[in-house]
Formats: sequence, C-alpha cells, structure tokens
Amino acid sequence: MAAYDYDLFVIGGGSGGVRAARVAAAMGKRVAIAEEYRFGGTCVIRGCVPKKLFVYASQYSEHFEDAAGYGWNVPPASFDWNTLLANKDREIARLEGIYRRNVEASGATILDTRAELVDRHTVRLVADGRTVSADQILIATGGRPSPHPALKGHEHCITSNEAFHLEALPKSVMVGGGGYIAVEFANIFHGLGVETTLVYRGVKILNHFDDDLRTGLQEAMTDKGIEIVCRAVAEEVVRRDDGRLDVRLSNGETRTVDQFMLAMGRSPNTEGLGLEAVDIETSVTGAIVVDPYSRTNVDNIWAIGDVTDRVQLTPVAIHEAMCFVETAFRDNPTAPDHDLIATAVFSQPEIGTVGLSEHEAAEKYPELEVYRASFRPMRNTLSGRNEKMLMKLIVDATSRRVVGAHIMGPDAGEMAQLLGIPLKAGVTKDDFDRTMAVHPTAAEELVTMYKPTYRVRNGERID
Repeated sequence: MAAYDYDLFVIGGGSGGVRAARVAAAMGKRVAIAEEYRFGGTCVIRGCVPKKLFVYASQYSEHFEDAAGYGWNVPPASFDWNTLLANKDREIARLEGIYRRNVEASGATILDTRAELVDRHTVRLVADGRTVSADQILIATGGRPSPHPALKGHEHCITSNEAFHLEALPKSVMVGGGGYIAVEFANIFHGLGVETTLVYRGVKILNHFDDDLRTGLQEAMTDKGIEIVCRAVAEEVVRRDDGRLDVRLSNGETRTVDQFMLAMGRSPNTEGLGLEAVDIETSVTGAIVVDPYSRTNVDNIWAIGDVTDRVQLTPVAIHEAMCFVETAFRDNPTAPDHDLIATAVFSQPEIGTVGLSEHEAAEKYPELEVYRASFRPMRNTLSGRNEKMLMKLIVDATSRRVVGAHIMGPDAGEMAQLLGIPLKAGVTKDDFDRTMAVHPTAAEELVTMYKPTYRVRNGERID
C-alpha cells in the first residue's frame, strides 16, 4: 500500500462517502475525500433535511386551525417565504460545517474539487489538474432529479433542487409524479397556501406501497383541497408572455400554473467520472453495477449509495459504507442487508411502513391474517378535524410472524422506525398480543388488534 498516496480515495462527500472516509481514517488508513460542491450530499443540502423543515413549516396552517378547538384564540396568521428560506439555509450551513469538521477530526484529507478516474489506481483532481494514487477507490457521488429532456418545454420546469431556492412562493403549482418526493412536495406547497395539482400517470399515487395506504392518503389529500389527476402525464410545457406556464396533459386538458415541478425519478451521478477509462460497468440507467459487497467489476473500485441505484435512502448509503469498510479493510466480507427497511413518506397525513405490503405478502405466503384499524386520533377530536388514522399488520398465518406493518397518521414515521426493530428480529403476532398498551396513544392500536379483520388465502381475500 505504501506505493500509493492513499489507502482509500472517496469520490463524493455525501452521507455514505463521509461515513466511509471517517471510519477508515479512524482505523489509521490514509484517506482522502473529494467533493466538488458541499459536504452532506443530497440528504443534507437538497433532500431529506431541508424537505423535512419545509414539511414542518407547511403543517402550521393546520395547527393554527386546530388550536381553536383547544381554546386558543389565534389571530389571522401570515407566512413569509423568505424567512423560511433564510432559516433553512442557516441550518444547512451549520450541518455542512459539522460534516466537514467530523471528517477533519477523523484524520482524512478533504479535497474541495471534482475528481475523475484516470486508471484503476489514479484520480485526477480537476481543480488544479494534479493526479493522486490510491489503493482502494470508493465512488459515492449519489444521484439527482431527472430533468426529463424528452418532455417538450422541460427547461421551463423546476425539480426538488430548485424548489428549495425559489425567489418567491408561487400562487399555483403542478407537480408531475406520484412517488414520495412528488407527494411530499404537493403537501408542502398546499400547506403553505399554494393552489396545488398533482399529475400522475398511474391509477393511484405511491406505487409499491400498501394499497390501503395509497387509497387512504390519496383521499386525505383530495379532501384537503389538493387536486390529483391520475392516468395523465404532461406532454408539453409552454412559457406564456406573462411568465406563467401552460401545461398540456395527455388527457387533453391544458392547465395554467406558475410553476411545474418534475418529480418523476432520479438519475445516478456517473457522467464525467472517468468510468470509461477503467471500463467500469454501468446499467442502462447509468448506475454503477456492483456485486453484493458493493464492489464494481474492477476489484479495487467500489460504489455505494444512490449512484448504484439499489435502495435510494440515506441510512442505506451509510449502512453500505460500514459494510464496505468491514469488507475492504477489516477482512470481514459483509454484504449490505437491504431486507425489511423501514421508511416514511412525510406527507400530510404521514405514512410509515416496514416489511411487505399485503399484495407482496400474498404472493409469498399461502395464507395471511390481516389486522386493520381506522380511527380518528385523539388529537383530532376537539379540533374537529375529520382526518383518520390507519394501522395495518400483515401476518403469515403459518408462522404467526408479522411480515408487514403500515401506518398512516401523526408520527407514523417515528412508529415505523420502532416497528422496524421487532420485525427485523422476527417478532410474531403473539408477541404483539402479549405487549401491554400505552394508553392513551394512537400506537396502542398496534397491540390491541386481537382478531384478524380478514384473511388472504392463495391471493384471495376471505372475510
């Protein structure tokens, strides 16, 4: 290893790259990490963190309404977009500083530059043109929103990246897409007082989620006043003389809005990395192809996170980074475990889910017990809000193991994180039944559903 400048060179300063660099450096390895933009990656700079701050901001409109039922006399509220942006930017800068300081404290070298592969052990630093060598190279450059260049007029549209930096809050917006990013931003814009339309090619939003959650959330969003147009896509976007946009849809309609946000998938950041120079294999979407241990077809070059297009979640990238260090530097080959990943959609109402959907479970198990409860949470009783909560457990009837848990309602994401632990441990429905409830809470419903709502046998529902 002494023949190289570094034992490990990391390309990309997001959550996965930073974790790998820090842990390897703390082991005494000579580590460098190159980042051309800002440390923190998509999650911290233009993803999870600013999005969650926007979610919090957008919820206050309902909080003010609900306060009256609890005796609070709240004067008419007003919202200032520029204040939210300034405070968000201040928090992002603080977090980025923490990321940089943690890397420095580990002993790794920070290189503020784009890095490109020259050969399997050599990297060019674009900022000054010099080259450095490394025994092992890790690519963790993440992904970006797809600009959909095939859409005529796509240059007039924004993505989630630009949504965090709009000079002014639009009066009306159309969001194209039905995944979690599209759904979350539709709720954010609506909560901030923007007339919001969601356009999605599918029959129902949030494909791959449990069908009850999809139906429940779509109905709740519609009840709030978000217009959801399914079975349609944008075919052309035209900028008008007044600056607004005419969006022509495949169903024959033309809608006029202030902004059109594209939220229909993400693309891996693999262009211009020099992958061709070392013949690194990529998929049809441009993602780096890796084996179960995150190794590319070049045995000293690895890739983790969204650039591999496996599971596009920040905690997954961090987990993959830890597994990479075990494999590459601790002589302990460790494959990332992508099974039973808890996740949340920070919509309004929120969704938290872990394990199999009912449809997926029905394809895997001959017979299921499905426990389902829908109720108005206590917080909505005095406020008069009609919004319902949904809880659903899916149980393999043979082993009694809980194979899926799905929640829609306040704090659903927090519950999903906690449910991920017992489901990962193989908990059974009998374990749930033996657990004492915490009363009064919404979560107690998870341990008080004693009789199945219905069964599913060989894919068919039996009431």
